[in-house]
Amino acid sequence: MTRDTVIFDFGGVITSSPFEAFNRLEDERGIPRDFIRRVNALERDGNAWARFERAEIDAATFDAIFADEAKALGHDLRGEDVLAVLAGDIRPRMVAALDWLKDNGYRIGCITNNVPTGSGAGMARTADKATAITAILARFDCVVESSKVGIRKPDPAIYHLACEQLGVAPAQCVYLDDLGINCKPAAELGMAAIKVASGDQALTDLEAVLALPAGTLA
Repeated sequence: MTRDTVIFDFGGVITSSPFEAFNRLEDERGIPRDFIRRVNALERDGNAWARFERAEIDAATFDAIFADEAKALGHDLRGEDVLAVLAGDIRPRMVAALDWLKDNGYRIGCITNNVPTGSGAGMARTADKATAITAILARFDCVVESSKVGIRKPDPAIYHLACEQLGVAPAQCVYLDDLGINCKPAAELGMAAIKVASGDQALTDLEAVLALPAGTLA
């Protein structure tokens, strides 16, 4: 079956990884690197972060519960401080690739684990960034947000939902995400999964999967 549909994660793929911002915050506060990821991995589906991504709690509740979880691991850090650095920097070459794919007949979709904070799916904290992200999201044929559908990756249901909205089978899709745990269910469903470490690597791998000449998406 032809791979004629490309589904993107947003943070860490279309924008720089939020983990980079988390590390900067940790460095500023004298907290061990990847501490925030440790907190967010506690009881993977029942911690404050997971519940906020499914919009089961509001920002104030997340702030308080995250602070308690962080304190239990030995450091003082508010959830609000983490939310303040969430929105990554837009990767222009990834946006250009979206335009090329769209112009050349590919369906494009987005599956994003996000939280109901800031402005829009990109969780922007400034009006300018919110406007820029809104323009990017408008390019997609469908956008599935965890905070709106109440399902978060890596639950296979969210991938099925995107396929239903796009009107395609998983075997028609390429899926890009910066987390291996989110790529695994996509691959198990029959998608060609690409784990994103950088924008350049992602575009090179996408060209290979789609059998495009090298440099097409560069």
